[in-house]
Amino acid sequence: MTRIPTKEEILDWISANPTLTSKRDIAKAFGIKGSDRIDLKRLLKELEAEGHLEKRKRSYSDPDRLPPVSVLQVKAPDDNGDLFAKPMEWHGEGVEPVVLVIPRASDPALGAGDRILARLTVVHEEDHNYEARLIRRIGANPKRILGVFRKRSEGGRIVPIDKSAGTEWTVDEAAVLGAKDGELVEAEQAGPKGRMGLPKARIVERLGDPSAPKAVSLIAIHQHGIPDDFPDKVIAEADAAKPMGLSGREDLRDLPLLTIDPSDARDHDDACYAHADDDPKNPGGHIVWVAIADVAAYVRPGSALDREARKRGNSSYFPDRVVPMLPDRLSGDLCSLHEGVPRACLAVRMQLDADGNKLSHRFVRGLMRSVASLHYAEVQDAIDGNPNDRTGPLLDPILKPLYAAYGALKKAREERQPLDLDLPERKIVLDDDGTVQSVNFRDRLDAHRLIEEFMVLANVAAAETLRAKKSPLLFRVHEEPSPEKLESLRETAQAAGYNLAKGQVLQTRHLNTLLRAAAGTDDAELINLSTLRSMAQAYYSPENFGHFGLALRNYAHFTSPIRRYADLIVHRALIKAHGWGDDGLQVDEIDRLEDTATHISDTERRSMMAERDTTDRYLAAYLSERVGNEFSGRISGMARFGAFVKMDETGADGLVPVRSLGREFFHFDREAGTLMGSDTGMILSIGQRVTVRLAQATPVTGGLELELLSVEDKAMPKPVSPAGRTQRRKAIKGKRKRDKIKRKVERKRR
Repeated sequence: MTRIPTKEEILDWISANPTLTSKRDIAKAFGIKGSDRIDLKRLLKELEAEGHLEKRKRSYSDPDRLPPVSVLQVKAPDDNGDLFAKPMEWHGEGVEPVVLVIPRASDPALGAGDRILARLTVVHEEDHNYEARLIRRIGANPKRILGVFRKRSEGGRIVPIDKSAGTEWTVDEAAVLGAKDGELVEAEQAGPKGRMGLPKARIVERLGDPSAPKAVSLIAIHQHGIPDDFPDKVIAEADAAKPMGLSGREDLRDLPLLTIDPSDARDHDDACYAHADDDPKNPGGHIVWVAIADVAAYVRPGSALDREARKRGNSSYFPDRVVPMLPDRLSGDLCSLHEGVPRACLAVRMQLDADGNKLSHRFVRGLMRSVASLHYAEVQDAIDGNPNDRTGPLLDPILKPLYAAYGALKKAREERQPLDLDLPERKIVLDDDGTVQSVNFRDRLDAHRLIEEFMVLANVAAAETLRAKKSPLLFRVHEEPSPEKLESLRETAQAAGYNLAKGQVLQTRHLNTLLRAAAGTDDAELINLSTLRSMAQAYYSPENFGHFGLALRNYAHFTSPIRRYADLIVHRALIKAHGWGDDGLQVDEIDRLEDTATHISDTERRSMMAERDTTDRYLAAYLSERVGNEFSGRISGMARFGAFVKMDETGADGLVPVRSLGREFFHFDREAGTLMGSDTGMILSIGQRVTVRLAQATPVTGGLELELLSVEDKAMPKPVSPAGRTQRRKAIKGKRKRDKIKRKVERKRR
């Protein structure tokens, strides 16, 4: 007679072999044959009755134990950065087990919502019962959408607010989450998309009225996945922070450092001071101090504050709100250089010669006290002869020496020739309820340029110091334009009658020559925009590839640690390099500098996109009351489906769809960047002056649809009669062919 296994042996087998749990598999494993199977069947029935097993079809499983190979759904990292996962099928009556995912170096990065197949090991730790090793990822994060819910008799639909997402989503009645018609909702994909019909979604969050003015930035925040709530542990750490004293710091409280910021600045993280150099070996020279809030003293490596700051990467700024990198206790208080309050700082003293060249510099970890918190306009007014009660007493002892040092830096800048783009910055002014009151262009004052030059100088000093000390750091890298983009810029310039020489190593001074040639002409905006579009995007890297746009070999971000994680890394590197404390750059931070650089470069781009989308929506809301009005502008982009026009008054970009240009077919020449009508021969190209009528403004998406009225002051051509259409099309086809051959020949000659 075959030995019948005990109940414990059967349970152990089922747990160890989750794919072989049928009665037949169990019998085969224990060598049970013939009539002995009756006893096995009885044992399985008893285990099922006792709740140890659950019969599903023809197999058994232990409901109070997870199988060694299970499907899990990954949760968001906890405060310690650990990844936990939820078992997808838990049938036990007890508390759901906690699974800790143990990643290997070769594993792909996992995010919240990922579904994985994992091998489990039972452990007896305080905070988890199982440890999981990845076998393979079997699913990705469910696709998230943000849109307006439209209720139907059974469930409803979601209309995406993203301009590029044309597909609507259906929502079953059970997945509505109580949403009302017209509400802004966040939803995720529910199941795989079928071949036919609309994709299905389930609503996961209701966000309220999408037309409310203050919902505009909220839409962008959710759409781009920007974290806008601090975990409780992060807030607790920030709230427990105390002001720093003088211990271990150089006393800078007698230096008359002051801050100069926009009038609506939410924080003050940089201060400056300058005076004439009294060294007889440096006649006409200057001493410039730049002091930056010592954020590293409060945000220590490995803390909850540090993990959250790295996760966010940077602060995101919108017309009506800020999503800060750090809680307000730090960003708006302890790390903000408020007037008359002692504040911890890292400061750099720089010696300049009369021509603005930096002769030497040294960094200190200090304690400062700002003598004033000023804004740009009042500083400029004071220098221009109109001081107020605040700036009057500071004019001679502080403000004039600052401008004298700036005068020297301008000489050095002219010699260095960084890229000198002239692109006005829009400022959206909101009233108290968030409605757009006006759209203006910000003034560019010497006060702005002064602070910019001081900050650039301090950033260079930080990079040079850390390189000299052979310390790891994050550089701010800006590579030169690609040959393809440079060729496109050259063709645009030639079409406008300007020249960008070939056959030489490109330098910013060559681009500045082009920009100055176009300055003050109708082509100035076109050349500036085209030059900007030819530039590579700046990014962070532990490797130094230089900064092309600033014409600098060594550059790192040091001056804004409240709002950029890269600056915090540089601060920690300086602290470690100078031996100023145990809160410097740690070994594990150095090991993952490459990952940190990639991550914060991505979060920076995410914020830029969210801020741009918010601006588009505010502009669409502002212009929605002017539908039907005419505007002047310039064609700023071209695509197969239409032409993009930048309107002069607001700087808003709108689309002239091809379908609105008449019944003729328009040929899109990607290489030349043109649209050509097949019947009229009308050519639309980048840079042309146009008059348009606003046909539609959609605040929810930020879309503007325009109707083209004239090109270069010429009215739109009348439709060609059917009799002349064939002959005209042949002529146009011939011209397109000749133009193509001409471009090919010109490229070969070059």
